[in-house]
Parts: sequence; C-alpha cells; structure tokens
Amino acid sequence: MKTSENKLLKWLKSLGPGIITAALVFGPSKLTITSKLGALYGYSPLWIVVVAIFFMAIFTNMATRIGEASDKSLITIIRQKWGNIASIAVGIGIFCVATSFQAGNAIGVGISLGELYDTSPVPWVIAFTILGIALLFFRTFYSVLEKTMILLIILMLFSFITTFFLAAPDYGKIATGFVTPNIPAGSEGLLIAFMASCFSIVGALYQSYLIQERIRINPALRNEKNDGSTGIILLGVMSAIVIICGAAVLNPKGIQVNSANDMAKALEPIFGNKASTLFLIGLFGAAFSSLIGNASVGGTLLSDGLGYGSKFSSTITRGLIAVVMIVGSIIAVAFGKLPLELIVFAQSVTIFIVPFIGICLYLIANDEAIMGEKKNGAFTRIVGAAGLLIIASLAIINIEELFFK
Repeated sequence: MKTSENKLLKWLKSLGPGIITAALVFGPSKLTITSKLGALYGYSPLWIVVVAIFFMAIFTNMATRIGEASDKSLITIIRQKWGNIASIAVGIGIFCVATSFQAGNAIGVGISLGELYDTSPVPWVIAFTILGIALLFFRTFYSVLEKTMILLIILMLFSFITTFFLAAPDYGKIATGFVTPNIPAGSEGLLIAFMASCFSIVGALYQSYLIQERIRINPALRNEKNDGSTGIILLGVMSAIVIICGAAVLNPKGIQVNSANDMAKALEPIFGNKASTLFLIGLFGAAFSSLIGNASVGGTLLSDGLGYGSKFSSTITRGLIAVVMIVGSIIAVAFGKLPLELIVFAQSVTIFIVPFIGICLYLIANDEAIMGEKKNGAFTRIVGAAGLLIIASLAIINIEELFFK
C-alpha cells in the first residue's frame, strides 16, 4: 500500500512543469477562440482539439527530455550550435511576443473581476500586476509559480466542468465531433487560430526550462519521471469543455460571442447569475495564470538569450519578468484593450521565430551527443517532422494574411 501511495505522490509532484505550461497557454485569447468555435460551429470543431494536443504533447515531451538530458539551457545549446545571433534572436523575439500579448492577460484579469464586482477593471489590473511582481520576491520563485499555477488550473477546471454540467450537452454529438474531422464553411480562420495557439512551440520550449529549474532545486529529480503530458491533456480538456459549452448553450440560440466576457454574459439570462459568475471565475483563472506564466517566459528567455542565464533566482531574470508585467499593465490601463498594432507586431515576430524554434527543438532532441538515450525515437522523429510541416504551413498562412491581404 505504501509503495503505491509513494508512486502516486511522486507522480503528482512530477506534474508541476506540465501544469505551468498548460496554464500559461490557456489564456484569455484561447478562451475567446474556443467560445467562438462552439457558439458558431457547434460540436463539429472538437476534432481539432485532439490534433493540436497530440502535436503539443509530442513537442512538450521533446523539451522535457532536453531539460532532463542536459545541464545547459535550450538557448545555450542553440548558441553553441548556431551562434550568438540565433540565441539573441530567439530571446528577443520571445520577449517581444510575450510583452505584446501581456496586455491581453492583464485586461482579462481586470474585466473578469470588474464584471464580478461591478467595478472598473483598472484597479484589478494594477492590483494583480503588483501581486504578480510580488511573487517574484519569494526566494523559491519556481515553487511559488508551480503551486500558484496548480491552484489556478483547479479553479479553471471547477469553473468549466460545473458550466459543462449546467449546459447539459448532447453526448452523441460530442463523440461525433471528436472522431469526425469536419471543417464547417467559414470556420477556417478560427480553426487555424486555435491550432496556432494550442500547439504552442514557445510553451513547449519553456517546458525544458521548468524541468531544469525543478532539477536545480532538487538534483535527485534528474532521474525521476517528469510528466509533461498530463498538463497538456488538461489543456485539451479545458479547451474541449469550453467548445462544448458554447455548442450546447449558445449555438442553438444563434448567440455569437467576440470575447470570453461575452460568453459569461450570454450564460446569465439562460442559467442565471451563478453560471455567469462561474465562467468569469474561469476567465480570471485563465487570465491571471497567463499573466504570470507569459511574463516568466518572456523575461527568462530574454535573460538567457542575452547570456545572463535562466535561473529564476537571478535578479536580471526576475527584473525582466517584472518588465513584461509592467508594460502589459500600462498598455491595459491606457488602451483598455490589446491595440491592433501590437497584435500585428506580435504575429509578425511569431511568424519568423516559431518555425526556427520548432526546428531547433527537433534537431536538438534528435542529437545523440546531447540527448544520449533520451534522444527522439523513430515514432517521435516521424511525428515531429509532421509537426514542423504544420508549423511551416501556419507561418505561410499568417504571412499571406498579414502581408498580402
């Protein structure tokens, strides 16, 4: 009995990095995309969740093994293999993208709590940005980050699962949506947006840093199992639940949503104030987890890209994480929304940086000199190559949308 309890405890402790990755990927923009998919196209887009989560799990697993196999950070390996320009470009590129999208996370926090308490969103944006920065002052920032993200994931799961049961969905249509690939007319843009946001190469890359930080705190964990897949599966579960809620409640009534906040408002006249409150709590969890996680990605990887290392205890790393939070909150307070120019800028940087990161991740994970017995197996090499084709296709589509339309 004790052996099984110990195994369960070890497994639960191994979930931290994967949970952090899931929490930072599932932000307000993801909540908006999934709400719109369900509201507009019903249960039919559910299959895209399986595809996106499958490839996200493959690349997250690669990053997990890189973190276990090497003492050197992923950007340090990139620097050694492809030079300073490559590592600096990755660090600056990810920092720019994180900073550009940070305002959306801050706005999500402000709107969710502002709607809950019928107040202006501005004080909430400021208060939770200060709280996020305050977390950086804990000596063991990684441990605090891990516990915070696990708590927020539990909050989101409670919110969305409760909404799911209130919605009373059609289980037959759910099953059909998962197993029957279907692209409804006009859904292409949202499906591409979902794939690009859920199959997050930057999120996968960051997994290697989380694993290394975990091992740095407790070196004995290097030989223990680090479970990245469970967190990514939870990411898929939350995405699917929100699509299903939109399909069950909003689609039959023809109610359209343009934001996650609209989804909460649409639930109120149907199920009452409690349902709306529950969904707003989920929106808060998604926004605050991304506010912290997105900032930690941007700050950590810029610090490493510039050659200052990636330790969470580093003053420079913490300072750059704080910069992302502060800039995001300033934009949120000044504009009240994510400016279109910033979205275009972030997308432009993403187009060029994400395929390069994906290729680097894939090649490093295939390198026996670095990975040893943890290198990619035949199945992962084949599926990973298919994932790179998807990333390249998304980049080409984005180039066409941004520059030729």
